[in-house]
Amino acid sequence: FGMVGAILAGAAAGLALGRGAAQPGLAALPLPVTRRQGAAALAVFGVLLLGLPLLAGLGQGMAVIDSFYRAGSLVFGGGHVVLPLLQAEVVAPGWVTPDQFLAGYGAAQAVPGPLFTFAAYLGAVLGPAPSGVAGAVLALSALFLPGFLLLVGVLPFWDRFRAMGRAQSAMQGANAAVVGVLGAALYDPVFTSAIGDMRDLALALACFVALTAWKARPWVVVILAAAGGVVLSLAG
Repeated sequence: FGMVGAILAGAAAGLALGRGAAQPGLAALPLPVTRRQGAAALAVFGVLLLGLPLLAGLGQGMAVIDSFYRAGSLVFGGGHVVLPLLQAEVVAPGWVTPDQFLAGYGAAQAVPGPLFTFAAYLGAVLGPAPSGVAGAVLALSALFLPGFLLLVGVLPFWDRFRAMGRAQSAMQGANAAVVGVLGAALYDPVFTSAIGDMRDLALALACFVALTAWKARPWVVVILAAAGGVVLSLAG
């Protein structure tokens, strides 16, 4: 609720400041989706968002679908926003340990592609079944599905929406709020889970310098960080 509330507050601030400007005369985008199809996709999105929590008690499989679908539905502005949502859904009930969650996030940073693929890892290591390949497919599909439904649902109305000054003001405010949400996600769960003492902080800073100043490849930095963690654990 805090994350969604922050984004809504940002949108409201954007409306109040009114920095967005109408852009008449924009070229219409060729969209292969009709308004009826878009409305149907939005209806399916809403029915699943409200209905899946009611079905979660039918079994662990439905609970997994509900948790990952809800996390995917509330993401706005960047893949890292999903981190606190996924942590609340899989770590809090004990499906995944905090160490497993953080290790999977680190591995996801080492490979190309969207952070949403992190869901496949979480589904594979879930404590209760379904897990393994079945859990990975279930979690990944449930996380991506709401985004696809929203995309199809919004497409027929996008030309009109992007020409509205107030809509652009709201989006600017929401995007600004997302920057704050990303900063919060960097602190919790990433910083609070990974940094236990000054040695951990020194290792994190060294990896940050390697990534930003020395332009090292992300997978190299992840491997170096993992090796550094092993050394620190043996020394400590």
